[in-house]
Amino acid sequence: MDHEERTRKREARQVHKSSQYTQKLHGLKAKLHHAKRHSEKVQMKKTLKAHDERNVKQKDEGAVPEGALPTYLLDREGQKDAKSLSSAVKERRKDKAAKYSVPLPKVRGIAEDEMFKVLKSGKSKTKQWKRMVSKATFVGEGFTRKPVKMERFVRPMALRYKKANVTHPDLKATFQLAILGVKKNPQSPMYTQLGVMTKGTIIEVNVSELGLVTTGGKVVWGKYAQITNNPENDGCINSILLV
Repeated sequence: MDHEERTRKREARQVHKSSQYTQKLHGLKAKLHHAKRHSEKVQMKKTLKAHDERNVKQKDEGAVPEGALPTYLLDREGQKDAKSLSSAVKERRKDKAAKYSVPLPKVRGIAEDEMFKVLKSGKSKTKQWKRMVSKATFVGEGFTRKPVKMERFVRPMALRYKKANVTHPDLKATFQLAILGVKKNPQSPMYTQLGVMTKGTIIEVNVSELGLVTTGGKVVWGKYAQITNNPENDGCINSILLV
């Protein structure tokens, strides 16, 4: 029956618990925790400042009317509300975010066991430091494998892709274009570095064949596209061009 009271007390105790946890942390965990707390505090300060500035009136230099002013208006200055200013900033931010919006904003996380297969090496097959990538990958044109004793991540030839099926959202047409590189894999920066292509990965494709030009008249060479399928299951890469 005293659920609200218990909840209130639990929330009150949470501050002390988090404080104790923070004091006990050390090493890399402490660094990560402090970075997270710092970003939270910065966000909170920004929110508080936005609330404080909501109804503040500021001097507006651009609001000076033309022509002669009556004497009773000479001591007044043009004013602008921070509320309208902040809403304008928010709109600008929204437009900027829409510029980089992607067709698949959220993707399923992939475990390391699913991504890599353990390869046993050595004379008696007891060493287990090698990993074979079990997903589709992209390697550059002049790629050369490392010596066998130094190669930790093996990317099989059967799962390497050079071309992708790219759909243009405005033209409603699909083209097979050459892949230039892997821009960002949402799973991990390491997968981006390895050139692993999973669902939701942003890749750069060669769009010179489409004849796209900039406002200045220059031919667009590369554009980003997001992968919309699971390449390792389908045997091909399907993606949507980010316009």
